[in-house]
Amino acid sequence: MTTRFARNIRPHVSAELRAAKAALRAGQTLQAFSHLERAHVLGQASTVEHVRVHWRMLLWGLRQRSLRECLGQILRIVGAATKTAAGMVPHGNTGGTNVSPLRRMPVAPDLQAVIDQARRH
Repeated sequence: MTTRFARNIRPHVSAELRAAKAALRAGQTLQAFSHLERAHVLGQASTVEHVRVHWRMLLWGLRQRSLRECLGQILRIVGAATKTAAGMVPHGNTGGTNVSPLRRMPVAPDLQAVIDQARRH
């Protein structure tokens, strides 16, 4: 079942994922990951979007040949699939292995505005 929030946030998550893909094509790997992090913050309250972003982070890790990122993303995919619906996600966490999966983080104002709008409509 797709929630109203998931339907509303999906276009914004998708836009960040497209931007990540474009950055990868341009050889801008760090910029690509920045877009993946933004997508994660936007979608982490929706199980489907949360898992989708971690999957794309796993693919990024594979392309970078980063064993650490790949292993971390596999664990995060399992966590996203099993804990998101219960609200057991740390608000604002950017989703990469460079931060603890339990760490709450501040949300950029532009992303918070998008999240708030998706919750209202």
